Amino acid sequence: MARQELARFLRERRAALRPRELGLPTGVPRRTPGLRREEVAELAHMSVDYYVRLEQARGPRPSPRVLDALAGALCLTPAERSHLFRLAGTSAPPPATGAVRRVRPHVAGMLRRLPETGAIVTDATYGIVAWNPLAQALLGGDLGQGTTNLARRRFLGEGRMYESSGAEEFGAIVVARLRRAADRYPHDAGLAALLAELRAGSEEFRLLWETRPVHAPGHRVKTLAHPTAGGLRLNCDVLLVPEDDQEVVLITADPGTPSARALRGLAATAQGPLGSPSGRPSVPAGVAQFRTGGQ
Repeated sequence: MARQELARFLRERRAALRPRELGLPTGVPRRTPGLRREEVAELAHMSVDYYVRLEQARGPRPSPRVLDALAGALCLTPAERSHLFRLAGTSAPPPATGAVRRVRPHVAGMLRRLPETGAIVTDATYGIVAWNPLAQALLGGDLGQGTTNLARRRFLGEGRMYESSGAEEFGAIVVARLRRAADRYPHDAGLAALLAELRAGSEEFRLLWETRPVHAPGHRVKTLAHPTAGGLRLNCDVLLVPEDDQEVVLITADPGTPSARALRGLAATAQGPLGSPSGRPSVPAGVAQFRTGGQ
């Protein structure tokens, strides 16, 4: 165990974090940048004394469970997480057993800063794990009421779906992503149940699955028949969150077009907090609370 290097790494990662990005209070004066040790300990669900000893190179070798908790509290990337385990003299961290169904605070913060852009975050199973008010207005007010999986919406007709172009193409995109997820997370019980449900309920899904479609996230244009805003020509662009195998879908309209004006009108009336499958606003009081998103 490289105690001095581990201590230095923990201090540096703690100092690099910004309280505001994690939903922590920002009005209290701080002597040094980053989080306090007490805050990291609370987010990692460990005693302050134990964490302080780790930062001072006086602590015992942390267990994989403790290291995993620290990686989450410090928002480490997969590479940084592996480095943390190596410094602690522990074997490589176990691979992910399932799709990540939580949303990082900085991703949620981006959704808040997009008032005239519909935005959703989807996990590897096409579950919608966060969305902003405009996305809810575009996708249907029932979003979050048990209809937060786009695969179920597409193939099983669950939830409100307004008529739009590109449904066939989107079906292939969904299957391609679910095939990737099945390869990456063979022990994810929730994913296995979803696939069984789709196979049982949709012949189209079964046929598409056998074709083994391949798709890379990118730019799509579709038209949407909205019940109040009328026909909308929308751009759908995908940003990747690779550390969590998630995608941020941004829904916009070309500037100066009737669709853009209609979207602006929808945004003016679609006020409210960010959404999460749990039914609670996805605006964290802290990372620990924020990472309890629904399945």
